[in-house]
Amino acid sequence: MIAETVCSAVSAAGLGIAAVTAFRKRFLTAARIAAYSLVPLGLVMTGIVDWLADTAFSPVAWAGFGVLGLSWVLFMTTRVVERRRGSTRKERKAARAAERSGAVAPSASAPSLGQGSRPASRPTAAPKGDDDFSDIEAILKKHGI
Repeated sequence: MIAETVCSAVSAAGLGIAAVTAFRKRFLTAARIAAYSLVPLGLVMTGIVDWLADTAFSPVAWAGFGVLGLSWVLFMTTRVVERRRGSTRKERKAARAAERSGAVAPSASAPSLGQGSRPASRPTAAPKGDDDFSDIEAILKKHGI
């Protein structure tokens, strides 16, 4: 009974504020305030407020919420553990498969490129006709790079 009275008072106050706002020629804002102020009245008329009031003051309902929270925590904990175990198992399985198949040779990490057609030594100094790169070098030296 008290919850219905409070919700009705809130709706009446909101509609009064909406009327004052509409009087000030702010019709869009007034319509939005009126919409928000009608929500508590609608909740009272549908009976949701009675249900919420009965639930809020029921120790059995609070115990039920506690059990639901505990179940959610357990569910999330098991998912986290499962993900950690699953990723390590997958990594181990992939490593074992790679060792068994011998797909990676121990000497394959270093590229085996011969001298080929490369010149024996590279020129260390830039040609003196390249002024574009000398400007860039000057800028980089100026900034300490």
